[in-house]
Amino acid sequence: MTITTLSTAIGFILISLGLIGIIVPLLPGLPLLWLGAFAWAWGNDFQQVGWPTLIALALLAGVGIVVDLFLASAISRRAGVSWRAIGGAILGGLLGGIFLTWIPILGPLAGALIGAVVGMWLIEYRIRGDSEAATNAVWSYLSGVAFSSLVNFLLALLMLALFFWQAYWS
Repeated sequence: MTITTLSTAIGFILISLGLIGIIVPLLPGLPLLWLGAFAWAWGNDFQQVGWPTLIALALLAGVGIVVDLFLASAISRRAGVSWRAIGGAILGGLLGGIFLTWIPILGPLAGALIGAVVGMWLIEYRIRGDSEAATNAVWSYLSGVAFSSLVNFLLALLMLALFFWQAYWS
């Protein structure tokens, strides 16, 4: 097996993992997409996909990272969700994901989602003492996460289009 074949295979494996990471929040989707593009480009001596393209892909991945880190939290905070509740969502998501690992593939994802919602709701309810306010906080958080996921999905499509355009159609 040549280095070109190996790096192309590794590149496509990493790109595939990146696509899975767009859906499964436990994997860093956009950085894996970039790493896959880099591995592919390296194995092809940066002929079709060069540094300008890799830098553009890195910038898009960076935007996705910033969106992931700040957008859901910013939307939640704007709606009045406390930092403790966001921490409760993170802790609940981790515990839920771990708790349902016995169910293949979808278990950890469903557990993380359910755990995040329950963790946030419990903390907000404890802080506010009002189930309606806690429910509104959870909906705000979920809308922020959904919007963040949509932005990351669109960034992934843009990254893939740019990569394949440079790799195969330019």
